[in-house]
Amino acid sequence: MKYETVTILIAFGLVAAAPAPKAKNVFSIPRAMLRGREVPQEHSHNRFLDGVRANLALNNPAGIVDPVFGLLGDAAAAAGAGTITNLECLHQATADQAFTNAKAAGNITGQADALMYAALERNTGKVGLASVSCNETAVNPEIQAVQQHQDPASANAASINKAIVLALAQQLASIGADPQEALLSGTFAPGSVDDTTGAGNTCDVADDVEGCIFTQNLLVDDATADEITAAVAGISSGSAASASSAAPTAAAAPTTTDTASEDSCPAPVTVTVSAPASTPAATEAATPTGDNVQTFTGDLGGPPPPVTSSAGDRPFTVNGNTFVNIGAAIQRSCSIQNNACADASNAGTLAGVSVAQCQTQEDACNAAGGVQ
Repeated sequence: MKYETVTILIAFGLVAAAPAPKAKNVFSIPRAMLRGREVPQEHSHNRFLDGVRANLALNNPAGIVDPVFGLLGDAAAAAGAGTITNLECLHQATADQAFTNAKAAGNITGQADALMYAALERNTGKVGLASVSCNETAVNPEIQAVQQHQDPASANAASINKAIVLALAQQLASIGADPQEALLSGTFAPGSVDDTTGAGNTCDVADDVEGCIFTQNLLVDDATADEITAAVAGISSGSAASASSAAPTAAAAPTTTDTASEDSCPAPVTVTVSAPASTPAATEAATPTGDNVQTFTGDLGGPPPPVTSSAGDRPFTVNGNTFVNIGAAIQRSCSIQNNACADASNAGTLAGVSVAQCQTQEDACNAAGGVQ
């Protein structure tokens, strides 16, 4: 196992929308709390941690110190759990409160961030060890319907994680968010269970705004775009967690506590942002056949694909994917542009353009379309 210090980013400011990158303080868990564990990956999906952090700050009655604690092993999580005593449920409780706050503010992006966070992998004591699921019921049925990803080297991980992504996609669709974003909650390629260093195939870069799993192209898709489209067929905004009943079922995550896991501290978490391989680049947008309601004119990495409006039950179309409401379609269009921009930046084909600038452009794109 490898010993490292876990860094937690705590953002200042109470904002309802998923925040653009802001200055953050750095909090380090005392070294005495750290023991052998899988290499940290708490910052692999920083984008979603930032969104949950901002919305949790709006009302945090339990005094949870930071969302990153929910992704750690129980021993380290205790230091940031506030009044939460069931540490196996700190992850769910954090997502639940952030979702409640975002819902009260009418913030779809904030609700989506909470759902994505709920699906992130928790750290365990070693490569191949699955995490224990929370045994409490969430306040919000949307959060209750989503489980955390499991270590990709653990038993039946492929089928379990696929079912988790499809269930997450259904919940995203039910609140009016883009269900294809569920793929971004995924984790890394499986590591070797014989790896005594605990390194696996993870990353953990605290100041990577998007999340290193995206910027380093380490994300492994759990499902295809077509499978997600099929899973959310017939789901409209407002159907909420009832959609979960249609999700494929997978072997349940462990409900017993592993001694090695309990002694391990921080847990790697998968926290995200790179477009799934099946997502077309912004420059590959199909020619619109209706009115284009995408008004954003930013073009780092190429313009956002058109959002065409027509008649029908799912009247908005982006690159062949249809949506019930305009907000989800705009979000999808802006996300495709962001992913194309980030890919070009990482490839060095956009001179002087950073991934952070791509993210700022996506925020501006969503704002131009009235998406929080």
